[in-house]
Amino acid sequence: MSQYADPSVLVDTRWLANHLNNPNIRIIEVDMSPEPYKNAHIPGAVFWNIFTDLLLPDLKINLDAIAFEKLMARSGITNDTTVIAYGSYPGTGAWIFWLLKAFGHENIRVLNGGYQKWKSEGRPLATELSTFASTDYHARGIDAHLRVLQNEVQASIGRSDSVLLDVRTLQEYCGEWFFDQPPKADQRTGHIPGAVHLEHILTFNEDGTFKSFNELKNLYESKGITADKEVFPYCAIGGRSGYTWFILKYLLGYPNVRNYDGSWNEWSRLPDVPIER
Repeated sequence: MSQYADPSVLVDTRWLANHLNNPNIRIIEVDMSPEPYKNAHIPGAVFWNIFTDLLLPDLKINLDAIAFEKLMARSGITNDTTVIAYGSYPGTGAWIFWLLKAFGHENIRVLNGGYQKWKSEGRPLATELSTFASTDYHARGIDAHLRVLQNEVQASIGRSDSVLLDVRTLQEYCGEWFFDQPPKADQRTGHIPGAVHLEHILTFNEDGTFKSFNELKNLYESKGITADKEVFPYCAIGGRSGYTWFILKYLLGYPNVRNYDGSWNEWSRLPDVPIER
C-alpha cells in the first residue's frame, strides 16, 4: 500500500488482526441491514445502520453535529480514538472516512478489502453484539473544504478546469434507473449535463481491495479526470461519491476534490436545474 499518495489512511487485515484488543481503536461496521452483522462480524466491531444512523428520512446524509456526537459517544469513541471503518460492501469504509473527516475526526482509517477480504482469509468472526461505555464526544463544524454545494456544482457545468464525475451505475447515469430501480412517476432520472461517467466499482480488485496507484491513475486519466482540475464526484446520496473523493484525494493525491453529498437525491428534486439523459 506504500505506493499510494497517503498510505497511512489504510490498514490491511493483518494489521487489524494484530490490533483487535487495542483499547484505543474502535472498529465500525456499516451496512443497510443489521442482519449480516448479527450473523458474523469482525470481533469488537460496532454496527452503524446506514438508514437509521447516517441518513435522514429523505435520504440526505445527516450532517447534524449533535446527532453525530451521540452516534460517536454511544459507540465508545472519543476524540482521540482511532476508528477503523469497513462494510460488507468494499467502498463503505471510505465513505465513512469522508463523513468523520467532515466532522473533524482526525484518526480514521479504512480497512482495505473490508469484510470480504477478512472473511476470505479465514480470520476470526464474532456473533455477540459489541458494546462499550458511552463517551463524551465533541464534533467540529462541518469542514466546507470537503463538500461542494448545488449552486457551485451548477456553476461548474461547461467549465474546462473542473470535472463533474458521476460514479453511479450506467443505468442510473443513462436515466433508466432512479437509485437501484426503475423510476416512479414523480422521479426525474438522468445525469448532470456534461458529467463524466466512471462507475465506482471499477476502482477495486476482486478481493475488495483498492486497485494499485498506477491502475487508478490510468483509469481516471483515461476519462480526462486529471489532478490539475477541480473534481466534484456525485452519486445517488453521497456515499459512493464520498468513496471516490477518498480515492482521488488520499490514494492519488489530487489536490482539489470535493464531494457533492447532495448528489442525485438533491439535484433530481430541484425544479429548475438542467438534466441530461
